[in-house]
Amino acid sequence: MMNVMVCVKAVPSTTEVKMDPVTKTIVRDGRQSVINPFDASALEVAVRIKERLGATVGVMSMGIPDTQRILRDCLARGADFGVLLSDRPFAGADTLATSYALMRGIDKVRARWAEQGSGDLSLVVCGKMAVDGDTAQIGPELARQLGFACVTSVCEVLEATEGALRVLREVDGGHEEVRVSLPALITVTKDVCNPRMPSITGVRFGMQGPVDVWGAADVGADPGRIGLTGSPTQVVRSFTPERASGSTPIEGDAHEQARAIVDMIKEMA
Repeated sequence: MMNVMVCVKAVPSTTEVKMDPVTKTIVRDGRQSVINPFDASALEVAVRIKERLGATVGVMSMGIPDTQRILRDCLARGADFGVLLSDRPFAGADTLATSYALMRGIDKVRARWAEQGSGDLSLVVCGKMAVDGDTAQIGPELARQLGFACVTSVCEVLEATEGALRVLREVDGGHEEVRVSLPALITVTKDVCNPRMPSITGVRFGMQGPVDVWGAADVGADPGRIGLTGSPTQVVRSFTPERASGSTPIEGDAHEQARAIVDMIKEMA
């Protein structure tokens, strides 16, 4: 059997978000959070592999306690278990600190599989990026932490076996077909597949299925590599760009209007 982990993130469902004035990070109270759309597609990719090859699918996130709601929705959509990394020391992490924390969490899951004789991790699936950050850094950074091969921007899974994947990925100006041996990590686009809606049986499992909540000590995380302390990059300022509206009438014949436009462009240069 294959073992697959999917990394998901709870993101705001609205553009009206609050920023912490001290940490310059998004205030996440959970009341309006939803699963990151790219991660919903990643989950569907993993569930389809599960249906085809008999894989075990785990889903992991790092966030506030309310994020359990997102994980239980993932269980309803086909995941077998969930893990939430939730602890004050994790707060304020940038992508590097986040990928390190996820790696520590995944390592604990792998240790549990080893104890159960359930094999090792075969595949990690992540969304290409999160809509509240757009960095697209977590997947490659996590792959580096795990020592896995990484294929980004996958838009179609052409073939899946227990030893390899053949995928189509987006590149500048077109697409590229790639065959990657497992274990590996892939990041997927939203268009890779359409996420399914939960079935009644799935909803019932989502309410009762296993979701573990682990803190920094539970996964043996180095305090110097998590949260704000372990983040080499920090947001200096976040703001909503000001947008000016209005128009300037240009009169005269075509030649006069053209000269006026040229003069306006020169003034802006």
